Amino acid sequence: MIGLTGREAAALREALDDEYRALATYDQVIDDFGPVRPFVNIREAEARHIAALSRLFEKYGLDLPRNAWPGNVPRFASVAEACRAGVAEEIENARLYERLLGDVLRADVKAVFRRLQEASQLRHLAAFKRCLTRGPRKATGGSPATTKDKDTDPARLRCRRRTRSH
Repeated sequence: MIGLTGREAAALREALDDEYRALATYDQVIDDFGPVRPFVNIREAEARHIAALSRLFEKYGLDLPRNAWPGNVPRFASVAEACRAGVAEEIENARLYERLLGDVLRADVKAVFRRLQEASQLRHLAAFKRCLTRGPRKATGGSPATTKDKDTDPARLRCRRRTRSH
């Protein structure tokens, strides 16, 4: 198998770091304000994004960097303030992927980047904008602590994905 170029490997690391930061930020919002939407839903999506990028790291034999963001993200005075920051972050995330796509030649890496960019623009950004107009809502369903514990492990996410597809 042909490996990644240095620019492609750097793009993967930058994308993963951005997803790690988003995950840690949304975890912090949930820790501060409880299981509020859209943060619990988008937090789960960010964990899936990390899993998708982690599979590329594994495929190309790259060491998976650790997530240095927990405890090192901003805290917000209100959920509305966090939603405003979410809007800005999702807009910036789209710009990031647009830039990173220019550094990537491999079709599989481009496809993952495009899917993550699309999720950010079509779903996450819209959810944060709705939060600003309608206000946050309490999430229903499983405990965010349980979700947080199991959804950050890329191997576990791969196993769950395979189980669901059969």
